[in-house]
Amino acid sequence: MLKWSIIFLVVALIAGVLGFTGIAGAAAEMAKILFFLFIGIFVLMLVIGLFIGRSVTK
Repeated sequence: MLKWSIIFLVVALIAGVLGFTGIAGAAAEMAKILFFLFIGIFVLMLVIGLFIGRSVTK
């Protein structure tokens, strides 16, 4: 998911340089959504991993 976020960010930057502001805005928004979704899932998995790790080691 982070890979797709970076791809959309690069597309937004290239489109912005070439003057395609509509495409650049849409790609940047999609990159932002995917990035925050990735961060949320990462934190959720980190917390779950900590709880499972503690229960396994006890």
